[in-house]
Amino acid sequence: MNFTPPLLAPAYPEIFLLMALSALLLLDLVVPDNRRFLTYAYSQLALVATGVLLVGGATGHVFSTFGGMFLDDPLARSLKVVALLAMALVLAYSRTYNQRHGLFRGEFYVLTLFALLGIMVMISANHFLVLYLGLELLSLSTCALIALQRDSSVATEAAMKYFVLAALASGLLLYGLSMLYGATGSLYMPQVANAIASGVADPAILVLGLVTRRAGLSFKLGVVPFHMWVPDVYEGAPTAVTLFVSTVPKIAAFAFFVRMLVGTLSPMVSDWQSMLVIVSVLSMLVGNVTAIAQTNVKRMLAYSTISHMGFLLLGILSGTVGGFAAAMFYVVAYVLMSLGAFGLILLLGREGFEVNSLDDLKGLNKRSPWYAFMMLLVMISMAGIPVSVGFFAKLSVLSAVLDAGMTWLVVFAVLMSLIGAFYYLRVIKLMYMDEPSDISPLVAEADHRILMGLNGMAILVLGIVPQPLIDLCMFSVTRSLGSG
Repeated sequence: MNFTPPLLAPAYPEIFLLMALSALLLLDLVVPDNRRFLTYAYSQLALVATGVLLVGGATGHVFSTFGGMFLDDPLARSLKVVALLAMALVLAYSRTYNQRHGLFRGEFYVLTLFALLGIMVMISANHFLVLYLGLELLSLSTCALIALQRDSSVATEAAMKYFVLAALASGLLLYGLSMLYGATGSLYMPQVANAIASGVADPAILVLGLVTRRAGLSFKLGVVPFHMWVPDVYEGAPTAVTLFVSTVPKIAAFAFFVRMLVGTLSPMVSDWQSMLVIVSVLSMLVGNVTAIAQTNVKRMLAYSTISHMGFLLLGILSGTVGGFAAAMFYVVAYVLMSLGAFGLILLLGREGFEVNSLDDLKGLNKRSPWYAFMMLLVMISMAGIPVSVGFFAKLSVLSAVLDAGMTWLVVFAVLMSLIGAFYYLRVIKLMYMDEPSDISPLVAEADHRILMGLNGMAILVLGIVPQPLIDLCMFSVTRSLGSG
């Protein structure tokens, strides 16, 4: 029997990242503690090289390899580039923080890059077992990152909560996949879609399996009712890890939803659409209302994340190509905003002090008008105020829902956005109208200051000229899902 080796070109970025990770593990054995900057620099170079492979290999066409289990299409390439850029910012923003808190060591970079590898595998998965493997690689790496500060009981407790709930979500997901396999006889996404469309699968089994699979997906997004871990992990984990958890995994979760619900279960759109409507409404309601009562800035941003994920689901539940493109635009905008928010929280910290309470932001404008302006841009964008990328992100998903005929859902989302504006504007009020409780000077590395400025300007520029990013999202979704 002749063996035909698989085409490796579509997976070159993942293969290279895995090789770079293997080399990083060996490098970390010989690098002394006083030269850990080499580990950081090597990790950033690995991200740059992986990005070059991604952009250089982009053709605009759809390819598959490894027996059709791994997919390379414009949607995968675009999301992977966003994930790489976000990870590069995570490493850059967290460098000084890690040096101050004893986390500037090889384990942090190995775990974050392994998590990124899992994210990239999830984004390109065309088979449910590959999707599950990528999810587990991401979840286990994230759990270890949360517990990386071993002397902190709060971090250990947060890691245990994340681990238990992640295990529960994984079990539900596997149970749903087993039902899907029993109903259709395959775990290949195109074959599953064909079996559902042809009507050979038992509808009752498919719907029951859909419920359990959606539960597993909901955990990664952190939407209601699988949101319990989000505030505890955001508050308990080291802020550098919180920065990672709040950004890059959301890209993988979006890809997970699109590959499973849109690419595979599109014939069951009426079933999963009604489920997502309930989840979206509850997430926006619980996230926004609970965030008002928070005095811890990380917990406030955690509930804000839950609300934003509810808005993200609006684009997906619309069931249209325009809605999927709007959801992709939203997840990119959210990652950009979350990077800016937690990047500033890291910047405002210093030796022996972390920004935890909202009161720590009092009078920031008097201490540093520039950083206060950056936080202002982040807050107005999260609130969805015009001249910010967050405004167009919310407008795009609301337009998709309106086109789908769900006017009542648009009205509800607008009301929730108005409620959310309260706690975002409260942060602005603290920075500009209150007296500072801390007058110590703000000290930050040059690269952190420059990247933070670029981050804030990107939020502003994409709010003024959003069309290029909107066009890229539409192209990626149309070429990938349209050809699928």
